[in-house]
Amino acid sequence: MLKIFNKEISDSKCLILICIFALSLFLTILNTLLFAQDDMVKYIETKQKELKAKEDFLAKEEKKLDSIKKDIEEKIEKYSKILAEIDSKLKRLEKIQTEKLDYIVKVYEGMPSEDAAAKLNIIDDDTATEIIRRMKPKKAAAIMASMEPQKVVSITNNIRRLEKKIPAN
Repeated sequence: MLKIFNKEISDSKCLILICIFALSLFLTILNTLLFAQDDMVKYIETKQKELKAKEDFLAKEEKKLDSIKKDIEEKIEKYSKILAEIDSKLKRLEKIQTEKLDYIVKVYEGMPSEDAAAKLNIIDDDTATEIIRRMKPKKAAAIMASMEPQKVVSITNNIRRLEKKIPAN
């Protein structure tokens, strides 16, 4: 009976040892899983903080860009108005210059051809060219016939150059 009792004790010890080992193994695995889960939670929290920091940075940069864009749009509008004003003033100036030149052309057309030729001989070639170019062809021919030959050549060359620059419609 002692043998049976010893065997039962021995089997009980073995069973207890197996249970302790199984419990120990279970606790070790559970502990590992819990630590892994804690590490994963910490990793996710860290990534969330990094993502939040990046979002905040991008939001600030977006505000800066919006401000710069608004500033540029305001400047474009301002400079567009200035350009329109300059264009308007240039057109008025061109109109005034054209009117003055038309008046001068009429004055020269009203002069006797010899007198007009004498005066055109002494003014600069560009001005003389513009005056002759705007005259009626018959009057211009009469005046140029009385001008110095070198001046006539210069005016003719200027007119040819101008016609090359201005495209025909």
